[in-house]
Amino acid sequence: MVDPKIDWDSYRYSALYERWPKDADGNPESPVLLASRSSVDMSAELLVNMLEAYQIPCLTLYPGDGGFGRVVLGMSGPGVDIYVPESLLSDAKELCKGDSNNEEL
Repeated sequence: MVDPKIDWDSYRYSALYERWPKDADGNPESPVLLASRSSVDMSAELLVNMLEAYQIPCLTLYPGDGGFGRVVLGMSGPGVDIYVPESLLSDAKELCKGDSNNEEL
């Protein structure tokens, strides 16, 4: 999987940028895919909220035209991809143990 290219300067990511870990040069760490989830059963929102409660910032991207579906229908048909900072991936996976939807972790 190719790392997503994030425009950290955009308004959408400005608050996330503040919490995202930085490397020695002050650049944001690479996001790595933690999970792909369905938007139908709220599992993505629950996962993101749990990780954020443990101070692990999450980037959510909607593949294909999922962002449009999310705006119009309130959910993304293709689901949502959840990314975390590379340095926090193992912590995120550890927190997800016992989650019934963690087969891809």
